[in-house]
Amino acid sequence: MKCIVKKSLGAILALTLAVGAAGCGENIELEESYDLYQTTKQFDIQVEKKENDDAKKEEKEPVSFFGEQLCVGGNENTTDEGVTQTLSYAAGLFDLSGHEIPYARNIHERVYPASTTKILTAYVALKYGDLNATATVSENALILEEGSTVSGLSPGDQITLEQLLYGLILCSGNDAANVIAEMISGNTEEFAKLMNQEARALGATNSNFTNAHGLPDEQHYTSVYDLYLIFQAALKEENFRKLIETKEYTAEFTNSQGETVTRQWETTNLYLKGEKEIPEGIHVVGGKTGTTNDAGNCLVLYSENTSSKPYISIVMKANSKDELYQQMTELLKKIWN
Repeated sequence: MKCIVKKSLGAILALTLAVGAAGCGENIELEESYDLYQTTKQFDIQVEKKENDDAKKEEKEPVSFFGEQLCVGGNENTTDEGVTQTLSYAAGLFDLSGHEIPYARNIHERVYPASTTKILTAYVALKYGDLNATATVSENALILEEGSTVSGLSPGDQITLEQLLYGLILCSGNDAANVIAEMISGNTEEFAKLMNQEARALGATNSNFTNAHGLPDEQHYTSVYDLYLIFQAALKEENFRKLIETKEYTAEFTNSQGETVTRQWETTNLYLKGEKEIPEGIHVVGGKTGTTNDAGNCLVLYSENTSSKPYISIVMKANSKDELYQQMTELLKKIWN
């Protein structure tokens, strides 16, 4: 039983002194005796009532901790002869079943995510959107930097969220990213707020996102570890896994004149395209690439080894595409058995 005393110290102290002065074994009479049954009323002591013994007590749910199913690592870097550290600025290898980090280099340092941003964009879209819902492409959604990767959308196109997600992940369409943002939140600014809300809920507190596509912005940044947190959460969604493992996709939708438009999209993942050799015994499920001048060459990957153990491997700010895949291959070789 828990008691919280609000006002009774003076009365109790006086009682204690009186008893002490009388000595032991000597009967005394107190004019204002301490009545046990009037304690709560007289001294305003709040009592927490104990549940009746015969009452059925609810079973307590087991305590769970945020990081108990996550790979948790500090700021220390890993030295590994099998991984050439100079090929990139930051990289990490995450054992999803063992909850360990076999390799880490600058995993908590700030980096620009480029189009790996679209992992979070897809995660948010799948959480809040309806795959069968149709969006109308606005002119504003198509205002992008010159040279942006696009999925070939035009103003007035009628296209489903599911189709947009394939354009987002496979060919890394920045236009698709903006249409998704407007579809889910009304505009790109509000969608960015939702992205940050979801990222923080996943523990990605070293990140800030200002857009849905990942084009350069000084206030748009993340870290290897935050990308791991976001990616592992997205992988729990079956539709996301379906997106990243797809090599080619044909989208058919209608334009502003009601005519049927066909777009063929192909993955940017060179492992899935067969342009980069996958280490023997490794199954590369899929992932997301990203490239800008400031971000360098980036790749977030989900793979399984010969024992079907799942891993996430991330390389950020590699010096070139060849060096990106060289280091990623070195990481994949570490998970062989």
